[in-house]
Amino acid sequence: MKKSVILSKEEISKQYKFMSDVKSITGGNKKVYIQTFGCQQNEADSERLLGMAEQMGYEKTADPKQADLILVNTCAVREHAELKALSITGGFKHCKEANPELIIGVCGCMVSQEHRINDIKKRYPYINFLLGTTLIHRLPETLYETLTQKKRIFRIDSDACVIAEDLPVKREPGKADAWVSVMYGCNNFCSYCIVPYVRGRERSREPEAVLSEIKALIKDGVKVITLLGQNVNSYSPAGRENYGFADLLSDICRLDGEAVISFMTSHPKDATERLIDVIAENPPKKNKVGIARRFHLPLQSGSDRILKAMNRHYDIERYLYLVDYMKKKIPDIAITSDIIVGFPTETEEEFLETLEILKRVRFDNVYSFIYSRRNGTPAAEMDGQIPEDIKGERLRRLLDVQTAIGKEKYLDSVGKTVRALVEDVSKTDGARLTARTETNRLIHFEGDASLIGDYAYFYVEKAEAHELFGRFIKKD
Repeated sequence: MKKSVILSKEEISKQYKFMSDVKSITGGNKKVYIQTFGCQQNEADSERLLGMAEQMGYEKTADPKQADLILVNTCAVREHAELKALSITGGFKHCKEANPELIIGVCGCMVSQEHRINDIKKRYPYINFLLGTTLIHRLPETLYETLTQKKRIFRIDSDACVIAEDLPVKREPGKADAWVSVMYGCNNFCSYCIVPYVRGRERSREPEAVLSEIKALIKDGVKVITLLGQNVNSYSPAGRENYGFADLLSDICRLDGEAVISFMTSHPKDATERLIDVIAENPPKKNKVGIARRFHLPLQSGSDRILKAMNRHYDIERYLYLVDYMKKKIPDIAITSDIIVGFPTETEEEFLETLEILKRVRFDNVYSFIYSRRNGTPAAEMDGQIPEDIKGERLRRLLDVQTAIGKEKYLDSVGKTVRALVEDVSKTDGARLTARTETNRLIHFEGDASLIGDYAYFYVEKAEAHELFGRFIKKD
């Protein structure tokens, strides 16, 4: 198993020196284009990549044709995401032909797989460097070597899984929400999942570092902060016995200011009654830091046999106990989940068990996926792979059940008054604004753009499958 280390101040200083050297070489006034695929953790990584790039004199551009540096931050959870990233990266060949000085780097989960590394080396000779997920803090060093040595660099892995603090982060200005990573990597090794192989073992940030970052965000006016980790429930900073994720949440809620804290993703095997109690004890309030009334708890399958084959380390009885405890302690909680259909050897009867759990729990939303075979995972080698047409048919049936449940859940809000954060102008109707409730539901309403960034109360007049429509009452 790889070691987990916090980068020394000397190593961080070294990267800042490379940032300065790169800016001196290029003269600054350059442009960077970043294309991000995948999860919120990748989005957070891209904010760090952009922060380092800006420190090196690169300004963000939305047009890759104008870029002097292109960074593609990739995902490996499903093959579709990898193929899409490769396709878009292939299109950047034309940018390179138009501008031979253009530097193209590919980073993230996809390039931490040996078969993809070899593929890119052979088929994409115009890509200057690859940078693995545990090494993105070395972007300045890698870019400096690319500029000075004029050779391709493949920096994929290291002997240690690192935590790199005090590197620049560039978030979109004016946004009311932000991501904060509290831990990286995963030790669970679910049989279908590539994440532990591409993101390394679990390592948790020091609580002081997390609290400092959140405190600064609140001071800057950020209202919604999402804590990130492959499994936040296993948060365990080195040398801090008996200090876990529930303790971190409690400390965050003691900070001054106003913000709503949410988190993802939780693993049922590590979810505890104490965590749920902390959420119940800290509802969002005016001038307080509180925790959103929502909980994402991936189920994956309603069959105990399939859960065991997935190496999930919980059974349906335990899962339902957690759900019931949540609903008892937090009656207004919105529970969402992930479900995989068509896992190897899944029978029709076992699929029906999953549908029964949907009807029993009545999730507010479900992120459902057809099982995707990932090279290097145990499930990819299992007998009993399910044909694509059967997987597709099961997914359609699952979506039909969940859509009906979700519509009923949204209809329950009609006639009620809800508190929500006004986010922006509606993407579907420029005459309306959009707000997000503390249970993560969108509500569209007519109002003045000056409300954006404020909490307000709304009377819900109508509901559709995944959105609410209401009337503005007053600011909070």
